Amino acid sequence: MTTPFLYFPGDRLSPAELSAARLDGDVVELGEAYIPADAVETRALRAGSLRGILGETLAATHLSAAWVHGALPEPPARHTVQRAVPWRIHQVIDRRAIYRDPEVATDDLWRIGGVLVTSPQRTLADLARVPDDDYAEAARLVSDAFPGLALEAVAWFEQRRPVPHKRTAVAFLQGLSARSAQEDVTR
Repeated sequence: MTTPFLYFPGDRLSPAELSAARLDGDVVELGEAYIPADAVETRALRAGSLRGILGETLAATHLSAAWVHGALPEPPARHTVQRAVPWRIHQVIDRRAIYRDPEVATDDLWRIGGVLVTSPQRTLADLARVPDDDYAEAARLVSDAFPGLALEAVAWFEQRRPVPHKRTAVAFLQGLSARSAQEDVTR
């Protein structure tokens, strides 16, 4: 899916032309591309900006997926990608990406802006499994952006075979759900 709102260096405009348009204030950076300065930043544009990294075989996951879904205000410095096809990938993965080899199940993927991105439920489950403060904060932001998602992510874990860090992730997600419920009561 191509959109007239995304500009990639060397695609329709040369890197020099894009640089000049950026200096003139005509375009702004969005992920790995540029959009017109007056364009509304959408989920489809954020996802589409990753087309050069993801192609047809990779999916945006973790922090990258959280950014695409609108929970994070800025894209991560390096995008997290995961194999979205049943065969092993034997190409050089972009240096702007952190690659994870296990295949993402088709039912956990959404096609947004012409590329594959993990669903909000799978994104939250993935973030909850990483024992890191930045990922925990991102998980809170995703949970806040999608009310009720923490319980859906718990259900995602219950429907899967053993998953690394499942126990701690489920406890964390239940805490997020309880916090959300407590905030709803105090409003």
